[in-house]
Amino acid sequence: MDVTCVVVGAGLAGLAAAWQLARAGVDVTVLEAGRRPGGVIVTERRDGFIVEGGPDGFLATEPDIQDLARELGVGDRLVDQLAEGSLLWSGERLERLAEGQAAELLGIQVPAPIQGGFRSFAGGMADIVEALVAPLGAAARTNQGVTALAPAARGAGGWRLAVTGGSAHQAEGVILAVPGWIMARFLAATGVAGGRELEEVGYHPSITVSLAYRADQIGQPLKGTGFVVGVPLQVRACTYASSKYPGRAPAGHVLLRAFVGPVDGDPAAVAHAELARILRIEGVPLWTRTFHWPRGLPRYTPGHAKRVAHIRQGLARLAPLEIAGAAVDGAGVSACVKSGREAARRLVSRLGA
Repeated sequence: MDVTCVVVGAGLAGLAAAWQLARAGVDVTVLEAGRRPGGVIVTERRDGFIVEGGPDGFLATEPDIQDLARELGVGDRLVDQLAEGSLLWSGERLERLAEGQAAELLGIQVPAPIQGGFRSFAGGMADIVEALVAPLGAAARTNQGVTALAPAARGAGGWRLAVTGGSAHQAEGVILAVPGWIMARFLAATGVAGGRELEEVGYHPSITVSLAYRADQIGQPLKGTGFVVGVPLQVRACTYASSKYPGRAPAGHVLLRAFVGPVDGDPAAVAHAELARILRIEGVPLWTRTFHWPRGLPRYTPGHAKRVAHIRQGLARLAPLEIAGAAVDGAGVSACVKSGREAARRLVSRLGA
């Protein structure tokens, strides 16, 4: 199949779309404005610790990301959640929460009841990103922001994409796998009815702080996967990362991950001070790592799915162009994989493969 396509965005949805296109024999290029692929998936490995900056796993019942992992040859890297249950810090003590209640308190939508817990990868969530990027090679290009999308010259068909620095790409088909506010701009430029409405997808800011300790510094037994905070504190929740999944910390050490609200000053110092009281921590952390997400998880307004369906109807009247990712089809990593692959299948169908 001698067809050239471009995927805009190298988050999980974009990479999954590119994988699906390549499997269909499409000559695919991925253009990513940032310095690295993976989007909100960021895994750092240091001193025997595995530190997640973004999502640390997915529901064990979600098949899409696991099916993809097996196709990529990294299915043996899937690992199960070790600990179970969450706690609530009442201001005086840690109390057991009912299943699913922690997510509810944090405003996170998950199926109820949660069956099978969560899963991840042995080397962190970056395992799946690295497996997707490897076969793409030079076709996955970072620091290549698309600045404009327009129909190709009359008679040429397809699309012309202008790229940072003045270069351009011609493509017979395009998949947009970018955040909502960026996708809205591209769709508005193509005249797709309702495209601007994707600007209504809100992205909440978040700060996560990972903190490493020796196990003997922690005075409170670490039961369950972590806790949420039910009183006014800067720390809103904490995951016991080294207890949740295997291999997250070397023997004799603990890795915590705090979710912190807007703070004045150093989030890591704030997180340590509050966690020290709750978990009876002695001394200072061995090290800390803070991740700032000015635009984190998307939140959808009522009628979102209907708006997306209307936009896709409009896309059908243009040269092959599809949309994918958390901005349109759900924020979970498995949802992004499904979204990207389905967009690729639709594109291949429209291209007549």
